[in-house]
Amino acid sequence: MKQEYGLLGHPLGHSFSRAFFNDKFAREGIDAEYLNFDLSDISELPQLLAEHPNLCGLNVTIPYKQAVIPYLDELSDEARAIGAVNVIKVLPPTAAVLPPTGGVREGPYLKGFNSDVIGFTESIRPLLEPHHKKALVLGTGGASKAVCAGLDKLGIEWRYVSRSGAGERLFTYSDLTPEIIAEYTVIVNCTPLGMYPRIDSCPEIPYRALSPRHLLFDLVYNPEITLFMRNGRRQGAKVKNGLEMLHLQALASWEFWTGEAPLAPQRGGIDN
Repeated sequence: MKQEYGLLGHPLGHSFSRAFFNDKFAREGIDAEYLNFDLSDISELPQLLAEHPNLCGLNVTIPYKQAVIPYLDELSDEARAIGAVNVIKVLPPTAAVLPPTGGVREGPYLKGFNSDVIGFTESIRPLLEPHHKKALVLGTGGASKAVCAGLDKLGIEWRYVSRSGAGERLFTYSDLTPEIIAEYTVIVNCTPLGMYPRIDSCPEIPYRALSPRHLLFDLVYNPEITLFMRNGRRQGAKVKNGLEMLHLQALASWEFWTGEAPLAPQRGGIDN
């Protein structure tokens, strides 16, 4: 019987994952199909699982990387430490406790992983130079938590940038001065600003303070060159989009689901 995999999120019009995996299945002769599951609310997940008994694995994207956690039976150590999940392995039905409310249910056993940290780390690593010691992480959602974990692995000091809030490791956008921008030479956009169809938007940072010493990494991959990236290029900064990160995390997802080593991805993502 054909296996099913899929993507949870809302909205999913921008996603390339379905074509990516279905091409992989066709190329490698795998009897499987990848579907988009556009859920208006994460509470619809149990019904989805009941309607798709052949489901073997899921990817999770905006806005459910954190909201899905209470529906899972187990988390990998890395997903627990990050506090966000973007991969779910669906195991055969079993009696399981549904956290955090308790109560026994009959259904598949769900284990959450995070492959974003793998994708981000391996995608940005080749672009790093010795002066890239500090990073600004724009946004505080599930993807940004994986990015921060990746920056920790790379030995890069980081701070969040958010529209509001306070804390030792957080700036607001209004805090960002040319002096701060000069000090933090890696800037990672973890917000959806600039994503198709709203391609004329971008995070509000002082772009004129950027220089050729800066590296701008945008998790957005559609369009190929975002306004965030264009603004960086105008100042001579090196830029890269999230397409290669997507490929790398998708292949890591396959390894989490099946235990099989993934094929090597194509390199790419617009860097200069």
